[in-house]
Amino acid sequence: MASVDPVADFSIYAAPKIDCHCHVLDPAGFAYAPDVSYRPAGQETGSADYFGAVMAAYGVRHALLVGPNSGYGTDNRCLLDAIARGQGRFKGIAVVPNDAGDEQLRELKARGIVGVAFNFALHGLDHYAGIGPLLTRLAALDLFVQVQVERDQLKALAPRLNDCGARLLVDHCGRPSVGEGIQGDGFKALLGLAGGGKTTVKLSGFAKFSRQDYPFADTLAHRRALLDAFGPEHCVWASDWPFLKAPRRLDYGPLLQLFAQTVPDEAMRQAILWRTPLRLFGFGPG
Repeated sequence: MASVDPVADFSIYAAPKIDCHCHVLDPAGFAYAPDVSYRPAGQETGSADYFGAVMAAYGVRHALLVGPNSGYGTDNRCLLDAIARGQGRFKGIAVVPNDAGDEQLRELKARGIVGVAFNFALHGLDHYAGIGPLLTRLAALDLFVQVQVERDQLKALAPRLNDCGARLLVDHCGRPSVGEGIQGDGFKALLGLAGGGKTTVKLSGFAKFSRQDYPFADTLAHRRALLDAFGPEHCVWASDWPFLKAPRRLDYGPLLQLFAQTVPDEAMRQAILWRTPLRLFGFGPG
């Protein structure tokens, strides 16, 4: 894999793509929940219609919309409305209460939800101490368990997640401690999940764990290690649009260019951008 190169690769805009982690935040159309701790505003927000324009500009055919804990909490109305109006472009990852039952989960699945998000990085491990029955229900319904972790959290979680029987999605490269390189406990736990064939990693969110500006050179070793361990069959790309709580300026085009530079092999690139998420999330050819 080549090192990051500043020369643009315009072919990536024409290639079919699926963005596997983005949010719709539309407080004008769907008021935020009253009890949330963070209420995104201004450039952190973006409606489904506006995101559709972003997709068209960059040749993105489908997207996996993730319900944000910020703004909406377990209120999935905005997410479900976007899926319903998306004409097949969108699938979703919902946020649900830890005691969500079969009926609620089945209804969400029927409306285009393919998994449930667990944000350990935000809420901590103790918040999810009692989710064993929920994980079992998700596995039985073939819904993904999507986890966002940081630093070494996955070391404690990996055995539990690996044994729950569900397919796993790991957000943002596992948000490792970059100062520890690829030998950090959390990152090694993530690599250890590669052999089971049930875990897929999102190559995204570099600004959330990098200590540098774009092109986040201190994350390159982690990207390479994940590609080597999981292969294109279990890696997907994501933008994280509209860059909620971003610590620095981010733009959609440069993030696509960074992916092109990280994965110069055309066949591998198209597997990660298109064939793998098409298979995993059940999108039509679009």
